[in-house]
Amino acid sequence: MQKLMVDFIISLDGYAAAEGWPGFWGLEGPEYLAFLGEDGENQHTTLMGANTYRLMHGMMAEAPEDPMADMPKVVFSSTLQTPLSWANTELVTGDAVEAVRKLKETSDRPLRTLGSLSLCRSLLEAGLVDSFRVVLFPVITGASGRERIFDAYPDVALELVDSRMFDGRLQLLEYTPTVLDGPPGDGS
Repeated sequence: MQKLMVDFIISLDGYAAAEGWPGFWGLEGPEYLAFLGEDGENQHTTLMGANTYRLMHGMMAEAPEDPMADMPKVVFSSTLQTPLSWANTELVTGDAVEAVRKLKETSDRPLRTLGSLSLCRSLLEAGLVDSFRVVLFPVITGASGRERIFDAYPDVALELVDSRMFDGRLQLLEYTPTVLDGPPGDGS
């Protein structure tokens, strides 16, 4: 059975992006970019929702070379229609949780999410997430932040399994998640 990793980049105050800020909050450095280009970082199937698909496909279409062109991608959407124009992209219009459950059983590659906050939340709540990786960027975007990552998430206990620093400022934290029924001391 393949593993599923939820993978986020995040500001210190919990946002996925911020209005007016460049990608990676302008803090992507050579160590982090080299890490993203490592072979192991690209040997998975990427899972995403329609909004992330539109954003990422638009960004890659403008790039001189698309680093995700050869990577298998699965998009979950009830609004997009085939054929999708991004190479190696499959559209799933049905239940994402059931589709990912099946992918975990049949895929020949590990699975990893890209953005897609509500998709990630649904997969976590369904118990399908094996690891949770966050790269923490040292900025607070309280006035301009968009898309708070953990809003509407259940309570989750996280066991740290890996950590790494990039460029003297970015922290990678990888956890094994356990969804809780409530706070540990609530007597439930």
